[in-house]
Amino acid sequence: MSATGVFDQLVGQDRVVGTLHRAASVAGAMTHAWLFTGPPGSGRSVAARTFAAALQCEREDDPGCGRCQPCRMVLAGSHPDVRIVDTEQTFIKVEEARALVVEAQARPSIGRWRVIVVEDADRLNDHSANTLLKSLEEPTARTVWMLCAPTLEDVLVTIRSRCRHVRLGTPPAAAVAELLVRRDGVDPSMAHYAARAAQSHIGIARRLATDEHARARRREIVSIPLSLHSLGDALRAAQDLVQEAGDGARATSEDYAQEQRHELLAQIGADPSARSQPPSVRAHLKRLDERLRAEARRQQHDSIDAALTDLASAYRDALMVSTGAPVERINTSDPEQVERLARAFSPEGLLGALETIGLARQRLIANGAPLLVLEAMMIGLTLPGSD
Repeated sequence: MSATGVFDQLVGQDRVVGTLHRAASVAGAMTHAWLFTGPPGSGRSVAARTFAAALQCEREDDPGCGRCQPCRMVLAGSHPDVRIVDTEQTFIKVEEARALVVEAQARPSIGRWRVIVVEDADRLNDHSANTLLKSLEEPTARTVWMLCAPTLEDVLVTIRSRCRHVRLGTPPAAAVAELLVRRDGVDPSMAHYAARAAQSHIGIARRLATDEHARARRREIVSIPLSLHSLGDALRAAQDLVQEAGDGARATSEDYAQEQRHELLAQIGADPSARSQPPSVRAHLKRLDERLRAEARRQQHDSIDAALTDLASAYRDALMVSTGAPVERINTSDPEQVERLARAFSPEGLLGALETIGLARQRLIANGAPLLVLEAMMIGLTLPGSD
């Protein structure tokens, strides 16, 4: 950890760092409910986790040193008074919200605060959000709630009105590249490519910088627009996107599913090697299977959404070229491809393509069938003059 402590993980967020450091160190500046918002990759959950570390830090005069045991425990996810909620479900269920409310009523065991971080507060439905409401209205002494969501509008007004709002912006690509070089040892030229291609999303930038398959897959996605000459091309492109996302979800979930199954059987005292299990154990396994299927669906949707972000970047760059806007391109490795796309569409057509991709993302959020949504989108993106 550098001399600046835990907050050096918040890239390009100097104003936010000042607010959080002041709240952790100045008497009377603390609030018991916080709402962190910002675009994907801005570091919402990082801000909440680093703030939680600062609140537990042994150095009350300059909290967030990053070197004391409480700071290290929070960052490692092992501090008993800091609960991180990062669901893979479509929504946070009311049962989980009730358990959090009960947990929030307990006093800290070893730290100065009991901190509950809900990384996906936008997945609170009406029932689960209303369950948390009373705890936010009448917070227990020494308990701090930290909610994270993309925008204020993604959280019920009754929730956000009881939280102190901290908005994070998109960090500069240069700052993200510097982080990759400093923290991950990435070559500077690769770090700058990854930061720009990821549109300053720190997690995606790291994956692009360290994973050749991720870079190759991104190149395939941004080349899709010039391949859509016919209905058949559109349907094949949609199928490929869904297939790739599904394969990725299965590849990451099969081993995880086996681990979860063995862990569950060990917890309830069942024999993992038994060929058949009693009804009570089968009921537990059924609930586990339902949760794992929901996680796989969420992974697939997240993978598709990331692909649509890359796809939109190609049309965005083409629009900048078409209109002569003096804006830096996202995709610089193949400028001829961007210029060909700019020639293929009018500026109005490129704007329409971006709207088509945006509509597809909205339909996926509304649980539309991925293949049908992407087929409709790809047909709408067919090159002008094609059959």
